[in-house]
Amino acid sequence: MVRIIGIDPGLLHTGWAVIESLNADRKYIASGVVLPPKTDTLPNRLNYIFKEVSKLCETFKPDECSIEITFVNKNPQTTLILGHARAAAIVAVANKDIPIFEYEPNKIKKALTSSGHADKEQVYKMVRMLLPRAMPKTPDESDAVAIALAHSNMSKFSL
Repeated sequence: MVRIIGIDPGLLHTGWAVIESLNADRKYIASGVVLPPKTDTLPNRLNYIFKEVSKLCETFKPDECSIEITFVNKNPQTTLILGHARAAAIVAVANKDIPIFEYEPNKIKKALTSSGHADKEQVYKMVRMLLPRAMPKTPDESDAVAIALAHSNMSKFSL
């Protein structure tokens, strides 16, 4: 049994999800969203993400982490800030000596829906179908579950 934490990084909302995977069996453990105070400074928000992801790793003790790769957005400043949030989460996980696997958004979507261009609603429906106990309340949380599920799907073929 492998315990996986999936992370959908964001400066305003960092989605997270923990699942367990053994061969074709998946079990939902927990999920949620890290919400740094919107009015706080950038360094304080990054510190908040780091501390909260560190706590999640201590609480759930994942064996592996899967995280979404950030692509360049139309606004380079947005891409840079998202990269900072992603880095804060990665450093928190790496600090706990947990292996990190990075996936492009289209590969995550394809691993779940068989379409690399699936929309958020299609991803949500597959999350609910594959893990009926998962009840994501936000797109960020749903994406984090999808990221964990995609890792479990992709890594089982590489074993």
